[in-house]
Amino acid sequence: MTIRVIIVDDQAMVRAGFAALLSAQPDIDVVGEAADGRAGVAVSRSTHPDVVLMDVRMPELDGLAAARELLTPPRGVEHRPKVLMLTTFDVDDYVYEALRAGASGFLLKDAPPADLIAAVRVVAAGEALLAPSVTRRLIADFAASRPALRRDRSPRLNGLTPRETEVLELIARGLSNQEIARHLVLAEQTVKTHIGRVLAKLDLRDRAQAVVFAYESGLVTPGEAA
Repeated sequence: MTIRVIIVDDQAMVRAGFAALLSAQPDIDVVGEAADGRAGVAVSRSTHPDVVLMDVRMPELDGLAAARELLTPPRGVEHRPKVLMLTTFDVDDYVYEALRAGASGFLLKDAPPADLIAAVRVVAAGEALLAPSVTRRLIADFAASRPALRRDRSPRLNGLTPRETEVLELIARGLSNQEIARHLVLAEQTVKTHIGRVLAKLDLRDRAQAVVFAYESGLVTPGEAA
């Protein structure tokens, strides 16, 4: 199955380089490009890509606002692509907000070519591009820059079993599936099953949104030890 991709970045050389790299892959087809967020939304609506590579900082409409438009489309627009944010910064507030809006992850612009190709495939498959090490950096940034957003726990957490709640908390702490399995003395496949149920019950797309929800809901407080 061919993965349809569009590239939204205000630097023409970045767009050209990414397009050449991705188009050379037998399973990836670059179906459009745009130089700003507003044009990116329009190109996405007309080409229906599977994945949008979206720069964070752009004129007209920045990547965060454009991602919000694509991931929460107006009534009558059914298509919602996966959005992979591109940034020159390791972790910044824009990236956190993009994940909160529903982006599937982020990638540094200077990442090796193989990482870009792998990222597109991972996101297209419905997974979050948020490795545990990246999760930990995101949490550290969140803890340093944001106070706890709420003290009362979201009632949405009541729909989870105690084990599912425990798994969600460990995801938010930055543990990998393997680490969660060791921590809870479970098989890794069992952990994957629990994660799938957590995402389904909370109507979350992926691990990235699960991390954000855990903090927003009051389940986890920034700065607490794992």
